[in-house]
Amino acid sequence: MSDTATAPTLPAHDAVNLDRAASLLADGALAAVPTETVYGLAADATSPAAIAALYAAKGRPRFNPLIAHVDGLERALELVELSPAAIKLARQVWPGPLTLVGRHRATSPVCDLARAGLDTLAVRWPDSPAMTGLVARLDRPLAAPSANRSGSISPTTAQHVADSLGDRIGLILDGGPCRVGLESTILADLPGGLVLLRAGALEAGRIEALTGTALQRASADTAIAAPGMLKSHYAPEAPLRLDVTQPAPAETYLAFGRWRGKAAAHVLDLSASGDLAEAAARLFAHLRTADALGRPIAVAPIPHDGLGEAINDRLARAAAPKDN
Repeated sequence: MSDTATAPTLPAHDAVNLDRAASLLADGALAAVPTETVYGLAADATSPAAIAALYAAKGRPRFNPLIAHVDGLERALELVELSPAAIKLARQVWPGPLTLVGRHRATSPVCDLARAGLDTLAVRWPDSPAMTGLVARLDRPLAAPSANRSGSISPTTAQHVADSLGDRIGLILDGGPCRVGLESTILADLPGGLVLLRAGALEAGRIEALTGTALQRASADTAIAAPGMLKSHYAPEAPLRLDVTQPAPAETYLAFGRWRGKAAAHVLDLSASGDLAEAAARLFAHLRTADALGRPIAVAPIPHDGLGEAINDRLARAAAPKDN
């Protein structure tokens, strides 16, 4: 963090503060905004200059496309072409933690830089009065990747944003801890059906129950078409070991369920009761706390069913060798 001024932090529920944030965004500046998943770094998705500033603030690879956040299905359909199946699913779960990737409409105002030059675009209607309120005020979509330095742990509180980007952005809207704490599920809307690009807060099993069809999975060598597909992502600075039943004495241990092993240097419970929703909500905050302790991190085995699929996806990317 530099010695320059940190962005002011203001309550997200105050209409005056939303007006102030909207004015900043209209001028091409950046603001951190709470959603139900994680805090997003908002920028005008129609402005190449604003998107360039967003990439610079995050240190984000420019081949990694952004999600356009909207305030309703109607606005989403102004940006992308979606199949009847995708529209039906969106009607059932939006606003909520689902991102759909469809073919970008020629009439869409979202700039090429936000799409990383692709002919597709990711769209989401978040369950966030702050984000949707800003979209409505500006009458345009907002790009909003997680409000942290690229590749590092996603922020679930306003303080996490301040610690990572406070000297690089114009304003932080504080909505308290994120309710879900795990990013949205991303589906590609393809001619052959819906394909899971990134597991997330909307469980694959629920999607299959709503659509009545088995969800296809992207292969490991699928080209990057949406956020969160980089091999190394959501990563702490400390080394990270997974599926550990007995941590080393010098490790910080992220425990899950009932654990009766020998004490590690420090133990953080993702969920003592083995609740995957609780573990998802605590995951990024606990990774940050563990990283700040300056010790190697070990994580208990997490079941792969339900939300466990998304949790294990994030942990695998966090433990992967960092991209150069």
